[in-house]
Amino acid sequence: MEEYRRIADRVEAAVRDGRLRPGDRLPPQRVFARRHGIANSTAIRVYGELARRGLVVGEVGRGTFVRAAPPPSGPALVEATGAAPVDLQLNYPFVDGQPELMARALAALARPGVLTGTLARPAAADGTPEARDAAATVLARPGWAPDPGSVLFAGSGRRAVAAALSALVPPGGRLGVEELTYPPLKALAERLGIRLVPLALDAEGVRPGALAEAHRAAPLAAVYLQPTLHNPLAATAGEERRAALAALLRRLDLTAVEDVTWAFLDPSAPAPLAAYAPERVVLVDGLSKRLAPAPTVGYLVAPGRLRAALAEALRAGAWTADGFALAAATRWAGDGTVAETVAAKRADAAARHALVLRRLAGHTFRTSPHAYFCWWELPAPWRAETFTAAAAARAGVSVTPGSAFATGPGAAPRAVRVGLASPPHAVLDDALARLAALAAAGPR
Repeated sequence: MEEYRRIADRVEAAVRDGRLRPGDRLPPQRVFARRHGIANSTAIRVYGELARRGLVVGEVGRGTFVRAAPPPSGPALVEATGAAPVDLQLNYPFVDGQPELMARALAALARPGVLTGTLARPAAADGTPEARDAAATVLARPGWAPDPGSVLFAGSGRRAVAAALSALVPPGGRLGVEELTYPPLKALAERLGIRLVPLALDAEGVRPGALAEAHRAAPLAAVYLQPTLHNPLAATAGEERRAALAALLRRLDLTAVEDVTWAFLDPSAPAPLAAYAPERVVLVDGLSKRLAPAPTVGYLVAPGRLRAALAEALRAGAWTADGFALAAATRWAGDGTVAETVAAKRADAAARHALVLRRLAGHTFRTSPHAYFCWWELPAPWRAETFTAAAAARAGVSVTPGSAFATGPGAAPRAVRVGLASPPHAVLDDALARLAALAAAGPR
């Protein structure tokens, strides 16, 4: 076993047996390295491994904190909280009847002759004409539909983002990004050597003035935006804001990566930014939220001038879709599975939103009837890290602290994101009630 994993195991044991408690702060990584006689780079890997295991979380400007002991193999957590642990961090919606819908296409693919063609090799970056036509149907919005010839395929929406950033931003380059953003983007930027430049937000997302100011300070290579159902704030930009951003992209000669992963939930939202400035926007999307995490595909709608570079980035990064997933996605689009599941998830999101309104009444939060997540601004004296740890230890519910989304060096948000998609409605309702009671009780 590698050294960093052995050290991470020892820290995990300390969390399990109570020597490290929820809310305790770990020493800075350099201090940790000296104490354990390891290199700073190894300490960084230890902290990364602890975060991957869900044991710690970093708060910008404050340090790294213990979240809670991992779920034990026995009933200890159930006995301590009176309820089974509920995960409101993972956020993959799954609705009644969905397995049966998806099985229709998979059954048609599970024939030896078909499997030979789909399993033998990865799909090409541009898929097949049938796949491109199906993708264009899935991605179409009121007032906009992509040219099927502009569609490229990735192994997931996250891989589509990776390919877009790899093609647009050189190592050491600056990427404008919302000051609160999709957490895996931060890890991806670190792996690619990209510097994130936080952009101030308002009720509609990134302010055009903030983008212009950041580019004046030092040129940006590109900008990453979530104009519809921004994760974690659930904000959606109106038509005027989108038009202003499109004009600004042209004036600054900038390209935007528009992530519309959650936009399928809001049929009333304006057309994507790609409709306002098709030559300046790479739109990325995927089936993970519409359907399920696996098998899945990601989509890129590529401006003509960038299509070759994006296709090469997909191939070079091994981010292309696999043949079986692409074949399944094509069938799901054609047989009505995607459309039927999307309709069910829109209704499901609205029902879960009603639970939030009831259980968190009187609290300050941001969400939408179309969103599968809620941004909860915690009452004083709670801090995000201590609430997250207490929620796991005292209420048996895991949520995501605001620091996971923060891209700037400022004070960590005193907020948590509550994922609404995964548990059954009754379980979610009970978990929200537990969280509200915890917030009212305050820290111990």
